[in-house]
Amino acid sequence: MKILYSVQATGNGHISRAHQLYPYLCALGQVDILLSGSNATLQMDIPIKFRAQGMSLFYSECGGLDYIKTFKAFSYNRIKREAQDLPVKNYDLIINDFDHITARACKIHDVPSVQFGHQASFMSNITPRPESKSIIGEAILKYYAPAKHFVGLHFERYEQFIFPAVIKDTFLQCKPSDQGHITVYLPSYDKICLEEILREVAPLDIHWFTKEITEPHRDGNIHYYPVSQKYFNESLIHCHGLLTGGGFETPAEALYLGKKLLTIPIKGQYEQACNAAALEKMGVLKMNMLNQNTKQTFFDWLKSSNKSPKIEANDINETLEFLLNMTM
Repeated sequence: MKILYSVQATGNGHISRAHQLYPYLCALGQVDILLSGSNATLQMDIPIKFRAQGMSLFYSECGGLDYIKTFKAFSYNRIKREAQDLPVKNYDLIINDFDHITARACKIHDVPSVQFGHQASFMSNITPRPESKSIIGEAILKYYAPAKHFVGLHFERYEQFIFPAVIKDTFLQCKPSDQGHITVYLPSYDKICLEEILREVAPLDIHWFTKEITEPHRDGNIHYYPVSQKYFNESLIHCHGLLTGGGFETPAEALYLGKKLLTIPIKGQYEQACNAAALEKMGVLKMNMLNQNTKQTFFDWLKSSNKSPKIEANDINETLEFLLNMTM
């Protein structure tokens, strides 16, 4: 079997999932990887056959989308050309982790594909949404990467085609502990937005992962780290709690490890608002933003003894069996 696995690089979660899934796909046949987009800070440690610029999101300094920069990076002619040039007819199975280029290529060449990943779970109306739905957000989730089949991932199994999150081997095989620090990963926030607030919780140690750092170092109660699987995995395994955005993979990993969780969805990113709504239903605290006006909620969370719910991990063999049965 020849398999094309398209991975969106607008966030690190897609790349993290690809690393875990890749060996299982290789057991099924020859696997070629397409990496699309340019936002991720994690490096792909698996071979990349195709590289597309695709469509990328950019963020403002303090927690929101940068619509102007995102719009300027958009090129319809380039996207159309990348889709036309992708040889999707050469493959027996196309698995698309929410990449528009691959979806468009499949439409152009009339080739079926499977949308596999978190966004596929939103094909279900049962999957949680915020109280105020976004018409544009719903349209993006449903039409950005259209496919013939869908296999979703989410915090809970809302429908038969939705499975638990894919958890990395590092976490499946570890022994979590509580060494007292708080791990912080908020990729849409620059240092200038949060540094003063995080210093106010001293002597509590903060492990802060940010794209603005190239080498680990400590300044007061803040341990600064570059965005790195090695450093982040170790910090998360042994943290007391996690402060992060409204993505999917990182909160799922924290819940699997039984860590206390606080989520701040990126302003204007509808999928993250949906994730936060799902987490709130599970008892996880959500904040709309973190600044001097809202910091007391963060401080109260630090003092709270409330625990987040623990979730199960994905059985990749079971999920792929479902996927293959769906497409055969």
